[in-house]
Amino acid sequence: MKNLNDISLLVLRVSMSALMITQHGWRKFEKLLAGGKIEFYDFMGIGETPTLVLTVLGEVIAPAFILLGLFTRIAAAPAFITMAVAAFMVHAGDPFSDKEHALMYALVFLCVMLSGAGQYSLDHRLRKR
Repeated sequence: MKNLNDISLLVLRVSMSALMITQHGWRKFEKLLAGGKIEFYDFMGIGETPTLVLTVLGEVIAPAFILLGLFTRIAAAPAFITMAVAAFMVHAGDPFSDKEHALMYALVFLCVMLSGAGQYSLDHRLRKR
């Protein structure tokens, strides 16, 4: 049964991280690299560019670590926070259907943060040494 749990964690980590990177984060990463005037949500008045950098951290960098299973619990924290900010601040006044994706990702990354990467991960390999 433990092996099935580890396979489930692998599928969850890889699928959700890959979807986050390709469907949400990559466009923001390209926007950041493009230069020029950045128009983006200004989180707590820190500025649009710093907010975009933090979002790329939460939607590209952290999910890449989660996908690999490297520093998984730590990496899940910025991914979770980014999605919580998206759901409860960026889309605060929007209908629930506009918050649903962010909430789903937030819950998945919270579960990953609580459970860890499982046996099929770089974290597991590093622990064995």
